[in-house]
Amino acid sequence: MTKTLFSLGHGYTASALARRLIPQGWRVLGTIRDPNKADSVRAQGVEPVLWTPKDMTAALDQASHVLISAGADDAGDPTLNTIGTDIETRAKALTWVGYLSTTGVYGDHDGAWVDETTALTPSTHRGDIRVAAEAAWQSIPDLPLHIFRLAGIYGPGRGPFAKVRAGTARRIIKKDQVFSRIHVDDIAQVLAASINAPNPGAIYNVCDNDPAPPQDVIAYAAELLGLPLPEEVDFETANLSPMARSFYAENKKVSNTRIKEELGVDLLYPDYKSGLTALLRSETP
Repeated sequence: MTKTLFSLGHGYTASALARRLIPQGWRVLGTIRDPNKADSVRAQGVEPVLWTPKDMTAALDQASHVLISAGADDAGDPTLNTIGTDIETRAKALTWVGYLSTTGVYGDHDGAWVDETTALTPSTHRGDIRVAAEAAWQSIPDLPLHIFRLAGIYGPGRGPFAKVRAGTARRIIKKDQVFSRIHVDDIAQVLAASINAPNPGAIYNVCDNDPAPPQDVIAYAAELLGLPLPEEVDFETANLSPMARSFYAENKKVSNTRIKEELGVDLLYPDYKSGLTALLRSETP
């Protein structure tokens, strides 16, 4: 039987997984909210599914595997709000379910290391919402759930180069601040490894080996481009949006030991330098 992945909230990360699975003979169905996006989804080899209870239930009935990328908000988890009862009914029939969460569920740890056993103490409203969403998915009986807590995602079309080239990048300096990050192709690799070795109930941090100050990443991007270093701006006086400022409220190093030891993942881009170097190389004709 053809393995069929139903991708809910089919976007940047799910598309990277689809690129990996479809050549292996998988069938992938992905949700869209705008019918005008159907052709671009089909161009990926993915079958578009309108975000309606009827269409989503029909897709779920065909799925052996489910990936949830659609993020929760103040109204709750959009997938559970729309087809939660159907998922509960189908739980035993599914082989693998992956829920994409965030390392923001851990909150602030003053630069210390966290792993999957660390208590969830989010320090932002977004983090609170994600903790509640994880719990809602975990409460479904017999669901073969795997939770993936993603660090900051970068990859093709999502890197610092455009801002550095445009002269709008800045090196925001906050003492001892570090962030973890992950290349989208490594997320796809982790998800594929989990699909190949299901372990219902498992939780995985998905990040690279090198939590690093954000200003260092911008500086390295400028170095690769042969451009001047963007200006340094002190965090306290920086004109940042509330969303951008909230990211700096949390400072931690995220351990990725479990994806390597349990899933046998060998990261394609183990640090931001290898990731950015490869990104720039792929941009160059």
